[in-house]
Amino acid sequence: MYQALYRKYRSQTFEEMVGQEVVATTLRQANEQGKISHAYLFSGPRGTGKTSAAKIFAKAMNCPNQVAGEPCNDCYICKAITEGSLEDIIEIDAASNNGVDEIRDVRDKSTYAPSLATYKVYIIDEVHMLSTGAFNALLKTLEEPTENVVFILATTELHKIPATILSRVQRFEFKSIKTIDIKRHLAWILDKEGITYDDEALSMIARRAEGGMRDALSILDQALSLSSNQHVELATAEEITGSISLRALDDYMTHIRERRATEALQNLETIFDNGKSMTRFATDLLHYLRDLLMVQTGGDNTHSSQEFLENLTLPKERIFHLIEQVTKGLEDIKSSPQPKIYAEMMTIRLTEEEVQTAPASDTPAPAHLLQQISNLEQEVQKLQAQLGQLSSQPVEVKAASRKPQAKKKYRLDTNKVHSILQEAMENPSQARENLTRLQNAWGEVIESLSGADKALLMQSRR
Repeated sequence: MYQALYRKYRSQTFEEMVGQEVVATTLRQANEQGKISHAYLFSGPRGTGKTSAAKIFAKAMNCPNQVAGEPCNDCYICKAITEGSLEDIIEIDAASNNGVDEIRDVRDKSTYAPSLATYKVYIIDEVHMLSTGAFNALLKTLEEPTENVVFILATTELHKIPATILSRVQRFEFKSIKTIDIKRHLAWILDKEGITYDDEALSMIARRAEGGMRDALSILDQALSLSSNQHVELATAEEITGSISLRALDDYMTHIRERRATEALQNLETIFDNGKSMTRFATDLLHYLRDLLMVQTGGDNTHSSQEFLENLTLPKERIFHLIEQVTKGLEDIKSSPQPKIYAEMMTIRLTEEEVQTAPASDTPAPAHLLQQISNLEQEVQKLQAQLGQLSSQPVEVKAASRKPQAKKKYRLDTNKVHSILQEAMENPSQARENLTRLQNAWGEVIESLSGADKALLMQSRR
């Protein structure tokens, strides 16, 4: 039975792990020094080697013939772990075993000592799929770990793991594998299989894998199935990945560079008629523009066509502008029910819009602009002359004399007071009547006043 490449060439030692040197070195040294913790958490994108690293670690800590922290892969335990037949190494898929009962069963069985291996290892894949109750049951096991029992948790969604679990495990973050490392590993596999290949085909497969080695090997498997002559061609890789051919991108960008919208639209029509996705087209166009920038700044040139070399003459400012426009167009293409229309609109914008750049200091200004500047200089000179004449003439400024206003002083008329008191003594009834009228009109008197006088009389007694 045919064995898939990602299974056939699965890493069996820490040294064979691709793109995860820090994780591999740390685990190997921990095993070599005997510093085995009770729980580990491997997180990172899919296809980056989390489960493979867990199996290698399980072999290394149980291998009786380990050398410098690496498993020998020849003893019974190593072979049994590789085949998945050793009962002390238990693999659990949390996506289908995410209930409380399954984790409680793990907790109960973990109390038993390992039968053949030194450590009993539980590898729980996609651990973020566990229910809340299952996480609580697992937490109890991690709080009181059994001796010689190791838990290795793997997940692609670290943010879904409860903080109580994260605080009780050693965390290892697997990063996306670099495109150059994926391409090198694919070339090594094809050389070992005795299969020839186009270098650009491997570059396209490695880029399409987006950092996942398993995805790259799966795409390579499909390309080999489509190839009939044991040769991986660029056209085959383009067909498998749905990518736009480099020749089509070369022609399209040539017409964009020359601002020939009609020919660029014809290129786009050809790409669409070949069944290519407009989203994939815009994405590949971004990568093409990125390659132009990288080569202009001294990076390696992975393109060999004459059209690409001619497109390198594009100014950096315009390439930046094109990238901005394609990025906006990609958003519209993704969200639109008519992606081809938006791809055509994007194409027209790319050929018509000018890049706004500041003129160079040594570029002469237009004649009409120079004339305007000369007229303004003359006007400024006239204004300066008039201002000089005004400044030479004496100007008399009469200062307005302001005399401080004296405060009004209120002086009590004692003669009038004595006169009123004399009248009151001579005619008491008339005085009482006058007082009553004053009391009735007191409110109107206060309202007729303002400021401090009003405030003062408000507190007086009627």
